Amino acid sequence: MNRIAEIERKTKETEIYIRINIDGKGDAKLNYPVGFMAHMLNTFARHALIDIEVHAKGDLEVDQHHLIEDTGIVLGQCFAKALGEKRGIKRSGSCLFPMDECLARAAVDISGRPFLYFDCQLTAAPLISEGDNKKQYEFQTDVIEDFWQGFTSSAGCNLHLEILRGRSDHHKIEALFKAAARALREACEYDERAKDIIPSTKGVLPGFETQGVLV
Repeated sequence: MNRIAEIERKTKETEIYIRINIDGKGDAKLNYPVGFMAHMLNTFARHALIDIEVHAKGDLEVDQHHLIEDTGIVLGQCFAKALGEKRGIKRSGSCLFPMDECLARAAVDISGRPFLYFDCQLTAAPLISEGDNKKQYEFQTDVIEDFWQGFTSSAGCNLHLEILRGRSDHHKIEALFKAAARALREACEYDERAKDIIPSTKGVLPGFETQGVLV
């Protein structure tokens, strides 16, 4: 049975709907107003092999922080809800992902205890893209940490993200998303030797009811 969840979150700052299928094929349907972040979500879906649908809007006239942090929160809620009591999953995963000059490392434990270690070594210089009518758009790279903080808090996972070396901020962020996606993919996979077991000596792992409901 596919593990599917959907969450809709509305505040005075953002409106976000996300639906995921953890047992998908990596398809992404994105209606997202920040181009670089849409690229990262598409990359995440493909490497995690989850299907993801996102519809989002927010107060971009203020900045990108609210929308991107809230996207992480809702995506994390979807993971917590879809995984349920986490019976039979491997629980932990890791990935060392190279992207040209860049090398990223991710390790995750879906423990029910949220914690983020983030060392991306970003320069803080905005990434510039060109849209319709040659209009330029800037991506605020510092919000990437906000995204992952929101994700870990609501997914209830322990996530370590590091750039071991690299030059391009684009490559650093993209390699991190790919590494995180593959680590999460491994952690969410079923353990063939422990299909009916909750992977904890406690016999229970905190789930959506305790970690996934943030407003």
